[in-house]
Amino acid sequence: MSHDNSHAHHEPIPYHVFVIVWIALLVLTGITVGASIFFPGVIGITVAGIVTPLKAFLVMYWFMHLKYEGPAMKIMVASAMIILLILLAGLLGDILFR
Repeated sequence: MSHDNSHAHHEPIPYHVFVIVWIALLVLTGITVGASIFFPGVIGITVAGIVTPLKAFLVMYWFMHLKYEGPAMKIMVASAMIILLILLAGLLGDILFR
C-alpha cells in the first residue's frame, strides 16, 4: 500500500498571522456581543447575522487551511456559505414581519 501524497506542500504560516486572525475574531465577537447588549432585537440580530459568517470564513480560511485547498473544495464551502446567508436572510425576514 502506498500513501497518497497528492496534497501540495506549503510554507508554514507565521504565528503573527494567527494572532492577527485571533484578534480579529475577538473584535468581531465584541461587536456581536455589544450589538446584542446595546441594540437588542432586530439590530442585534442583524449584526449577528452579518458578523457570524465573517467569523466562520476566518476560521475556515486560516485555521482549517481552506486557503490551501483546491477550487472544488472552495466552491463547496462557498455554496454552503451562500445557503447559510439565504437561511439567515429568511430568519431575519421572519423576525421583521411578525
